[in-house]
Amino acid sequence: MAYAASVTDVRGATFDADVIVVGSGFGGAVAALRLTEAGHRVLVLEKGRRLSDDDLLRARTDPRAYLWGPAAGMRGFFWQRIFRHMAIIGGTGVGGGSIVWAGVLLQPGADFYDAPAMRRLGRDWKQELAPHLEVAAGMLGRATAPHCGAADDHLRAAARSLGAEETYGPVPVAIHFGRPGETVPDPFFGGEGPERTGCRLCGECLLGCPYGAKNQLTRNYLHLAEKYGATIRAEHEVRSVRPLPSGGYAVEAGHPWRRGATTTLRARRVVLAGGVLGTLDLLYRCRDEQETLPGVSRRLGDGVRTNSEALTAVLQPPGDDFSHGPTISSDFHPDARTHTTQNRYMGGWHMRAQLGPMVDDDVPARRARRVLGQLLARPLTQARVIGAKDFLRRLTVLTTMQQHDSSLALDFRRSPWRPWRRALRSRLVDGTRPPSNLPIANAVTQAFADSSGGRPLNLLGESVGGLSVTAHILGGAVMGSSADDGVVDASHEVFGHPGLYVADASVIPANLGVNPSLTITALAERFCTLFPAPEPSGGAGRTTGRTPVTGQPVVPEEIR
Repeated sequence: MAYAASVTDVRGATFDADVIVVGSGFGGAVAALRLTEAGHRVLVLEKGRRLSDDDLLRARTDPRAYLWGPAAGMRGFFWQRIFRHMAIIGGTGVGGGSIVWAGVLLQPGADFYDAPAMRRLGRDWKQELAPHLEVAAGMLGRATAPHCGAADDHLRAAARSLGAEETYGPVPVAIHFGRPGETVPDPFFGGEGPERTGCRLCGECLLGCPYGAKNQLTRNYLHLAEKYGATIRAEHEVRSVRPLPSGGYAVEAGHPWRRGATTTLRARRVVLAGGVLGTLDLLYRCRDEQETLPGVSRRLGDGVRTNSEALTAVLQPPGDDFSHGPTISSDFHPDARTHTTQNRYMGGWHMRAQLGPMVDDDVPARRARRVLGQLLARPLTQARVIGAKDFLRRLTVLTTMQQHDSSLALDFRRSPWRPWRRALRSRLVDGTRPPSNLPIANAVTQAFADSSGGRPLNLLGESVGGLSVTAHILGGAVMGSSADDGVVDASHEVFGHPGLYVADASVIPANLGVNPSLTITALAERFCTLFPAPEPSGGAGRTTGRTPVTGQPVVPEEIR
């Protein structure tokens, strides 16, 4: 459908869209589709590029096509931000974090629903989210991983050695398995979606899937949103949001790396879905620098959580090849509050320089000294790790997450590197920091290494830097009962600014303890059911409401 440049409503106000959605990750993609289906004219503004399959293939060999750092000429999609107390990894582009996502679709446990921050909202979240979790799983093409390889066998052995074998099993993932390499008409949406190709089991999910197998958002929500009338403008970085005197908002955007004029667009309502860092940065700038959103709660930046995770690894003996399979295919629970997955990381060339000896110590400074001592005492051992032949085929990364409710804050203060500019900076709350060392994670890693004969390793950012490293950042613009304890209400509307919403991981007020993508998607699905109906307007471009599309399950055959 052609996009109408502007429409005048019954009050005479001119809008470029009914709703502007900032960001195209899990929250933004859901909003783009569901609000379009409801009859809104939706415009999505995405800072990153629209990536082709050729772009994703080139990223495997060209760092400039892989890494996102526009100022340095890096115009790929993968980024890492390092703060004083944590390091965060993610993806930028049309599809957001789903580009670099392993596709795991796990539901939150009872501890999430029982968390005080969730209970304070006065809702039965388990019952309320249940139907939306199912819809989200269908849209993302949830299937139980049918592949079981050597890495899965050793994870099971680790579970057995820790007395938790009964919790081991294949994970639900957002991948079209089918027949490897075989392309078929859309199997999920009755022909409304794109063609899909059966998973090649290449282990490259975290680099974006150029083969048509992983169900990243460009193959479901975003594809359908555009098909039904939404407009997605890539390479549009939103720099300002301000209320209009007669209602609605003006959104100013510019190109992320080309200098030049900015574009101002107007909409009745705005949905922020730029991920935790993107949403917080924009809200802080609008509140504290531009003063366009002065009513944003002083709780902005509070309640940031890393999902309390640790990344460890095992380098298998020479000649072993653990690369065959999807990135993540199995998991287990070492104890009642801990969850572990194994990860294949084909293409993750940067991991060579980020791994070092495994040292278990809860005192960060002492742990760092012990690690550095080992590196200095045995430099050849570390050199053999860095220079190992077939490094990625031999590497298994283990992600361990806990129901540990530590949190920190992200403030907006002068940058230590560019003091003329303010930036997000981490701050401890009550002296408690997210864990950089999880003894249970090291125990799982050692048990895996004992089974496989490999070398257990820690991430140097955690062991030397004392950082909590995560791809699962949550919170910062959390839901609350009022502006005194949250930034948005239970319907995701920003306190103090009617018509402005947040629909990404930053609204989640409690630790999930599992991969969060399914929960973020489900919360966005719920948010869209609460969103106001379209208002009357004149002019062309109004879409009519349609029945929301749902996904059809595709049951994979067992693959070994």
